[in-house]
Amino acid sequence: MPDFFESSIEFLKGVGPQRAALLQKELHISTFGDLLTYYPFRYDDRTTFYKVNEVNEELPSVQLQGKILRLGIAGGGRKKRLVGTFRDDTGDLDLVWFQGIKWTLEKIKPGVEYIVFGKPNRYGSRISIAHPEIEPVSEKSERGGYLQPVYPLTEILRSKYFDNKVLGKLQAQLQLIGARHITETLPQWLIEKLKMVSRMEALSQIHFPADWEKLKAAQYRLKFEELFYLQIQLIRMKLVRQQKSIGFMLSDTSLLTKFYKEHLPFELTDAQKKVIREIYTDMKAGQQMNRLLQGDVGSGKTIVAFISILIAVGSGFQAALMAPTEILAQQHYTNLKKHADKMGITIALLSGSTKKAVRKTLHEELTSGRLNILIGTHALIEEEVKFHQLGLAIIDEQHRFGVSQRSKLWQKNEKGYPHVLVMTATPIPRTLAMTLYGDLDISVIDELPKGRKPIKTTHRYDSHRLQLNQFLREQIKEGRQIYIVYPLIEESEKLDLKHLMDGYESISRAFPDVPLSILHGKMKAEAKDFEMDRFIRNETKIMVATTVIEVGVDVPNASVMVIESAERFGLSQLHQLRGRVGRGASQSYCILVSSYKLSKESKVRMETMVKTNNGFDIAETDLRLRGPGDLLGTQQSGLLDLSIADLSKDGKIIKLAREIALRILDQDPELKKGSNLEIKKHLESKRKKGISWSKVS
Repeated sequence: MPDFFESSIEFLKGVGPQRAALLQKELHISTFGDLLTYYPFRYDDRTTFYKVNEVNEELPSVQLQGKILRLGIAGGGRKKRLVGTFRDDTGDLDLVWFQGIKWTLEKIKPGVEYIVFGKPNRYGSRISIAHPEIEPVSEKSERGGYLQPVYPLTEILRSKYFDNKVLGKLQAQLQLIGARHITETLPQWLIEKLKMVSRMEALSQIHFPADWEKLKAAQYRLKFEELFYLQIQLIRMKLVRQQKSIGFMLSDTSLLTKFYKEHLPFELTDAQKKVIREIYTDMKAGQQMNRLLQGDVGSGKTIVAFISILIAVGSGFQAALMAPTEILAQQHYTNLKKHADKMGITIALLSGSTKKAVRKTLHEELTSGRLNILIGTHALIEEEVKFHQLGLAIIDEQHRFGVSQRSKLWQKNEKGYPHVLVMTATPIPRTLAMTLYGDLDISVIDELPKGRKPIKTTHRYDSHRLQLNQFLREQIKEGRQIYIVYPLIEESEKLDLKHLMDGYESISRAFPDVPLSILHGKMKAEAKDFEMDRFIRNETKIMVATTVIEVGVDVPNASVMVIESAERFGLSQLHQLRGRVGRGASQSYCILVSSYKLSKESKVRMETMVKTNNGFDIAETDLRLRGPGDLLGTQQSGLLDLSIADLSKDGKIIKLAREIALRILDQDPELKKGSNLEIKKHLESKRKKGISWSKVS
């Protein structure tokens, strides 16, 4: 967009310095361009007028025309409210205000015809509308017939009387003076091919839609544009990296062949073999590998990681594996050490609790090259950790690390970047992976090892406690072990700890002869290790825990996972917890226990868990329920600052945008030919405005 849209919002008629400061602070709107691309999140249907006798509490919102007859104060103190009687020729209903009473009393004139809009509710036999929108009847409002945009606003703005109406007026003012400055950002052939409206038409209709059809066309155009440029940028980043990031050629498979012939503990699945081929092709190509490995809980990612390490070590390089928690790092170390020892390869563990003397030896062996594999937590990225020559960096549960933390690991070499393999057991829906990791190559392990039986999942209510306990006794009698997990949510740690301790006591009473373990985040590391060790050695039969066991704990004999207050967990967390069982050959069970009071979303979560074991199906449902931001956790905040596209709903547009972007860049990687110059120009204008694309991946 030309410089006009770089003008400070302060200079738009009706704004001024005070409102400009408020808009900047509350909505991050600083320029005309920011305002123009600040889109409504929904639209109120003002095309229809209802009569009072047609109104019921099931309707989302209603528009009425009539008079306000009486206004009076009801209640006192905190319950003080203003109540008015609204009437048309079919009856009357109540209008209620809990705030802004003085201002409302001054504004409303008895006997004047008003248009009233709001959400109807029922109290006893009366229908009422709380805090309705009200305006005197005018020629325009009496006609109705328009869709009213509703913008995301903050409470502070509303308290300063800056509401939807005010923002709508500013948008109208900007459209009036800015229309001739709006330029096209997509090539004409692409607009015609996809039968899209022009950018000017889209920006006009998104704020002031003539009807639902025109609004849909505007949304499609703006969503496509946003996702198309995101994909162009991600794919170009990948191409640039492939050209510039010359990688170490790791092609020696002698260690790998020895491992396959003499020590492979089980037959690999076809999915694992396919992924190993993809990794090996990358590592020997002479370009730096940057690959995301997705695999459901228990799909065998760790053995794939070890096989990748063997290629690196066999080629004369070192490998590092970074995990988000000490428990998980320890788990990886224990699992991989068994294989490394058989192969005569040196391996060590580094975490926050590693003693100073051990660290000193470890650092010496690492810099000399005598240490082949280093497993650890965030401690791996500390300044003093120096490798002789790091050839492969593996990051497990990578979404738990920030971008800067990950980059520190692959800056450990003075000459050249190591190959990078990031792993996750949190299945990421395809639409999200294409956007979040558009510059990574993606490998998926989508089958479980042979002999694994699907985990049977059931949902029970608190009242089924006796039957549940009986089932647990039978499982213990058969020699099985059990996890019972309680929620732990940081804001209410004390309450949750009490919840856990109460649960522990009631389990002790229900199972007086059964040895129990307990595990929670407040325990010291030694106490945690002691309790976990007892459970692993089968000395205790029931492990009562919080979500500290969510990742990494692998006890093949544990066959039952009971999740208490299951409604307080997210879908992906429930799926991760379920993955702690089903590690052995026996039939495993996951039992979700909840109260009867379940929200609509909680019901969907329970039904999804019972219905499927497929992590990708679960991730798709989770994305629909929670949206991409929540799905990835707070460390990814700011990652998906999309203005209008919604990754949970716009999968088809993402796919199309990516396909077209790939086709264009395949034929013209530098964007130098014909209409591609327009794309390049728009990208450069985005870069000048400081839009950080690098944070996307």
